[in-house]
Amino acid sequence: MTNFNDTLLRAARGEKTSHTPVWYMRQAGRSQPEYREIKEKYSLEEITHQPELCAYVSRLPVENYNVDAAILYKDIVTPLPGMGIDVKIKNGVGPVISNPIRSVADIENLGEFHPEEHVPFVLETIKLLTTEQLNVPLIGFAGAPFTLASYMIEGGPSKNYAKTKSFMVSEPEAWYKLMDKLADMIIVDIRAQIAAGAKAIQIFDSWVGALNVADYRQYIKPVMTRIFTVLRGEGVPLIQFGVGASHLAKDWHDLPVDVVGLDWRLPIAEAGKMGITKPVQGNLDPTLLLADWSVLEARAKEIIDQGLAHSGGHIFNLGHGVFPDVNPDTLKRLTAFIHEYSAKQKA
Repeated sequence: MTNFNDTLLRAARGEKTSHTPVWYMRQAGRSQPEYREIKEKYSLEEITHQPELCAYVSRLPVENYNVDAAILYKDIVTPLPGMGIDVKIKNGVGPVISNPIRSVADIENLGEFHPEEHVPFVLETIKLLTTEQLNVPLIGFAGAPFTLASYMIEGGPSKNYAKTKSFMVSEPEAWYKLMDKLADMIIVDIRAQIAAGAKAIQIFDSWVGALNVADYRQYIKPVMTRIFTVLRGEGVPLIQFGVGASHLAKDWHDLPVDVVGLDWRLPIAEAGKMGITKPVQGNLDPTLLLADWSVLEARAKEIIDQGLAHSGGHIFNLGHGVFPDVNPDTLKRLTAFIHEYSAKQKA
């Protein structure tokens, strides 16, 4: 495609760029009036099953905000029905699973995931976006094993992940079997997304911050190492992200990833002092999108300055996702500021 903007891809590889690239987690949908109108008629699942509509939602932020990447509109639980998990995404609640994992037998009964059979609509959406509609990279994604397992074991969202953590430490053999099955699914899923046209990949381990470092290294890090080691062979940048997981940032840096995602709790400068030398992504507190512009601009400037000083480079993002009540004009103005200010500093 002519005039393709590859700034994000170059930044993810640690290469020099003319400006700091930016995209926002949950930029597709949430606060956009066009999306809200669609959501009055269709659920998330119904949108994802209609490639033309899903592609429209995915590309809207690029057109509206001028961000440097699109991210595929879907949910991390989208592949789970293909494995035999009965999951529904309920408004205001999130994923709810009617047949949660309770035993080794439940894990052994999980089916194999085949993207072309189970999520052809996702692959068609990617192809539409990357061959016809985008002049920026499309980021594909998947949920990480711990985060997916937490939904599968708890039966839905959780505040303390008690059932998940108890199962993990009490039934380690069953836990590792579940991790391996989920890793196999993630690898197949991501390979299919890349083959369809995704140019970068983010793995969301959204809730792994619930674990301490020792448990992460014992129960999670080996499977994450396997996933990223295999996916490195696909030749696209790999991003790791989670929430409330600053204590795991150094362990993420050790993984075969290209970019370490940071939430707002760990300043980029502090990450550098910890020995994180790879490119970083983040990390504006999304609540600041609701603050006065003077406050937002000052905080964004601080993050950009720290990113420019970081040895590995920086991709601007939020420390988590866009809230529904954020004014879309704020995101458009913020994107322009990030581009213009960082370009001046780099000139």
